[in-house]
Amino acid sequence: MDEREFDDFYAASYPRVVAQLYAMIGNRDEAEECVQEAFVRAWSHRRKLERAEHPEAWVRTTAHRLAVSRWRRTRLAKRPTDRAVGPRTTTAPPTESHVALVRALEQLPEAQRHTLVLHHIADLPVHEVARELGVPEGTVKARLSRGRAALAALLTDDDGLQEGASHA
Repeated sequence: MDEREFDDFYAASYPRVVAQLYAMIGNRDEAEECVQEAFVRAWSHRRKLERAEHPEAWVRTTAHRLAVSRWRRTRLAKRPTDRAVGPRTTTAPPTESHVALVRALEQLPEAQRHTLVLHHIADLPVHEVARELGVPEGTVKARLSRGRAALAALLTDDDGLQEGASHA
């Protein structure tokens, strides 16, 4: 297909394809842009179009696919940004009581620390902690009891913790 043949093809097909795509997507400006882009692509594939039985169908299909792609990009752009790739969030620095709690937890045996965190910070009930750790409920209860006693000994009012702050 030479330039003159392509120009004739464009002149004859453009208004029909725009009208058809407009009927499909409901936005005249978007239809015109997509059909124009489809004809740009058709120009670079004109050798293939020359052999095609229905070159206008190729342009119409390409224009529709472009419209769908644009619609998807627009919808994705309107979604809230994923926290993993979004802008960095700022958080307040930890309080003195939080730092003291973390220091005290670090001094406990890992099993007690893990159990206390799952139960008191992750708010899991005893049976869920037992299931997650793969231990009997009695073991969880014993670790909680021993861990709380150890934390009480490690944490004093001098650390700035209020009564019950170890449960946060």
